[in-house]
Amino acid sequence: MPKFVLDGIEIEFTQGQTIMEAAKAKGITIPHFCWHPELSISGNCRVCLVEVEKMPKLVIACSTLASDGMVVFADSDKAVSARNAVMEFLLINHPLDCPICDEAGECKLQDYAYSHSTGESRFVEEKVHKPKRVPLGPRVMFDAERCISCSRCIRFCDEIAKDPELTFVKRGDRVTIETYPGRELDNPYSMNVVDICPVGALTSRDFRFKARVWELSSTKSVCYGCARGCNTEIWVRNNEVLRLTPRYNKDVNSYWMCDHGRINTFKFVNDPSRVDGPFMRHNDNLIRAGWDEALSKAVSVLKHYTKEEIGFIASPYATCEDNFLFAQFAKNVIGSKHIDFMRHYDHSFGDDFLKQDDISPNSKGVELVGAVPGKGGLNFDGIMAAIKSGRIKALYILEDDIVSANPEFGKILSKLDLLIVHATNFNKTTDLAEFVFPASTYTARNGIFVNFQGRAQRIRPAASTIEQDRSLDGMSLSRLDKFGTQYDSWATGNKRDARSSWKILQALMQLYGIKQKYSLAEDVFLDIAKNIKTFHGLNYEIIGDQGSLLNLVVPETAVKV
Repeated sequence: MPKFVLDGIEIEFTQGQTIMEAAKAKGITIPHFCWHPELSISGNCRVCLVEVEKMPKLVIACSTLASDGMVVFADSDKAVSARNAVMEFLLINHPLDCPICDEAGECKLQDYAYSHSTGESRFVEEKVHKPKRVPLGPRVMFDAERCISCSRCIRFCDEIAKDPELTFVKRGDRVTIETYPGRELDNPYSMNVVDICPVGALTSRDFRFKARVWELSSTKSVCYGCARGCNTEIWVRNNEVLRLTPRYNKDVNSYWMCDHGRINTFKFVNDPSRVDGPFMRHNDNLIRAGWDEALSKAVSVLKHYTKEEIGFIASPYATCEDNFLFAQFAKNVIGSKHIDFMRHYDHSFGDDFLKQDDISPNSKGVELVGAVPGKGGLNFDGIMAAIKSGRIKALYILEDDIVSANPEFGKILSKLDLLIVHATNFNKTTDLAEFVFPASTYTARNGIFVNFQGRAQRIRPAASTIEQDRSLDGMSLSRLDKFGTQYDSWATGNKRDARSSWKILQALMQLYGIKQKYSLAEDVFLDIAKNIKTFHGLNYEIIGDQGSLLNLVVPETAVKV
């Protein structure tokens, strides 16, 4: 392979790579604002100026192609002096908004001002004033004074979102960004411009002024909004989820995620409607009960029905571990073959970029772990029909609000003698239940989701519950880290009395005399890997941060129906 030298380090590259790209592939970062690996090259910030031997002038690393034998200096006196001058120029009219700017703490301009500027401005004239707090659209706010005209947001709309909405207007130091006449920045991926803005010019209207980033803990997870399973970071303060941001995974979502996934997939976690502890129906009202009482009473009532009279509805919103134990409970403990799950599709939601018509995160995983009808068992429609006819008298639903999804099911479920529901929040399905068990949300548990491509991906607890506090009491910080938890979120905040569904099911199985030895979600997954061929050889460590593609042939269009 051809090679060039950058500050004394020999770097191999492929033909067509720029100095910037080759350096990044080697793990070397050349300062930059306007360059982004997924966007076209604009070359307008000039911070990436480098000196190339035998070239009369400095060149920008983002657009200069690497060539064999080239000698490049990013830290020579000439390059450093030019970089200092560029930084001084960029900061001339920039306001001192850091104390009130949401970007403070994760701002490239702050970082570069510290590491690449002269530290003192010679500019004593009045700064140019531009509009502040301009709503570009329903989800993004613009502060023109902070903008350094890198054009990342414009290029994102043009090239990634395929919806040109932004452009430069005016010239010189008066240049600013506006939407085209009659347009708003309202494409389904508009909030990605907040991530890629290197300064605080573009901010999220949803997260704005809610917290300083250094007050938040971040945890690697997966989006809950559809079968794509975009890799995310969950940001928490005082045990409250405040924002989601995309995490890079070239095989799933690259650097992006949709606005729906950012905003609509975590608000229920903080909602007052959360189920806090077990509930049992008494005199037509759901009354709070203790765990031992609720579990033993549920088992006692279930034993009144034959296996043919009990149906089970698994959940594409629960993890593989939860659904695996649910299937074991239905088929091996109760002996029922009537188990299936509701498919959630929204054909107006999916697109040809990231969003999928399957709006649940784990429908593929439910199938793979066996939470589907046994031989001779009824599928979802069959279970509903059997309830209607009176053949099925008791139903156990795992973490799915099927009545809100289809109000017609409310009339059907009202015919049941017994309805047991696991739920994170009270909803139209729990309104009909005899027993409601509080399930922890995906932000407070370990587990595996399998996306539409057949990729197993991990979720980790970013927030905590009362049950987690008890089970983790005295656990060392190194052990907490091993299981992907963020210790900061254990310190303060409101905690619900909720448990992972597999733990609730394990407690029920023990009351049936079935002894289980699972103490962690990882133990359940190791049992899945041992018993289900598709998962053979996998564990949490192998799946890691980027996920692991299972032994499946799953076409990209698998979720389209």
